[in-house]
Amino acid sequence: MIGISIGDANGVGPEILLRAYKKKKIDDDFIAIGDYSVLQFCNNQMHLEIPLNRIKELSDFRDGVLNILDLDILREENISVGQVSAKTGYASLKYVETGTRLAMDQLIDALVTLPVNKEAIRKTVPDFSGHTGYMASLCKTSGYAMMLVSKRLIVSHVSTHVSYLEAINFVKKERIIDVIRLTYSALNKLQKKGRIAVAGLNPHAGENNAFGFEDTLEILPAVEAVKKEGIKVNGPVPADTVFYQAIKGNYDAVVCMYHDQGHIPVKLLDFEAAVNITLGLPIVRTSVDHGTAYDIAYQGIATISSFVNAYKLAKNLSEQGR
Repeated sequence: MIGISIGDANGVGPEILLRAYKKKKIDDDFIAIGDYSVLQFCNNQMHLEIPLNRIKELSDFRDGVLNILDLDILREENISVGQVSAKTGYASLKYVETGTRLAMDQLIDALVTLPVNKEAIRKTVPDFSGHTGYMASLCKTSGYAMMLVSKRLIVSHVSTHVSYLEAINFVKKERIIDVIRLTYSALNKLQKKGRIAVAGLNPHAGENNAFGFEDTLEILPAVEAVKKEGIKVNGPVPADTVFYQAIKGNYDAVVCMYHDQGHIPVKLLDFEAAVNITLGLPIVRTSVDHGTAYDIAYQGIATISSFVNAYKLAKNLSEQGR
C-alpha cells in the first residue's frame, strides 16, 4: 500500500493525482492523504468524473475507487487556485506529517509526496525549509540526503535548501562521506553499477588550492576514505565537466556539494520526469521534482510524468525492503 500526500490544494498536486489515476498510469494500491473536499473540488472543476471514497480508517479501503484518507482540514471555500495561502500551506504540511507517521508505523509501505509551497507553509511554520528536512526530523534521522533520479543523470546533495554561504559550511569530510555511502546504497537498490563521481566545490576543483581549499582539505580526504571501503568513487571532479562524463556513461551518480549544482543539470536534461528520493530515512519516500506551479494549476496541462515515475519507484523500492 502506497500513501500519496496530495500537496498544496492551490497548486497542481491534486490534479496530477486525479489525472494520473484517470489515465490508469498508477494502479489502485494507494491511499490519497489529504482532504476529500480538495479532491472533490478538483474532480468537479476538471470534469474528471472519478469515483472517490472518503475514508477515516485504512480498513475502509475499497477497490475500484480512489480512496482518500480525509483529514478534514480544508473546506471548498478555503481553496484559492493559484494563490499562496496560509491555510492550504498548513494543511499540506499536515498531509505530509500524517503520511510520514503512517509509514513509520508500517501502515503504508511507502510515501509519495506531491508538491507543497514553502512560502505558504512558512506563514504558519516560519523555519520550514522543505519536505526532506521536515520528514527527517519526524523520523529522528540526522544522516539523510536528497537524491534526484532521471533516466540520464542521478545526483545526490551534500546540502540543499540553504544559502550559498551556508552551503560552504556543509562541505566537510564527514558529511561528504555520509552522502557518498547513502548514494552507493541507493545505487545498489536502483540496480546500478555504483560508480560515483564527487563534484568539486570550487572552479576546476580548486586547481591545487588556487581557488579555495575545500576540495583539497575536505572533499579529497572523504573520497580517499570511502575508497578504502570498496566504493567505486572518484573526485573531486571539476563541476564543469563531471555531468558530461556522467551522461556519457562514466559514472552512475554524481555527489554534488549544493542544491543548484545538482538540480540544474537534472532539470535541464529531464525536467518533466525526474524523481526526488530521500536517502537515509527509515521509510521509503519519493517525490515529484517540481513545485506547485500555481500559474497552471487546474488547467489540465501540468505534466504527470514525474509523479508517475515517483509512484513506480516508490513501489519498486518498497518491494525490495528498506
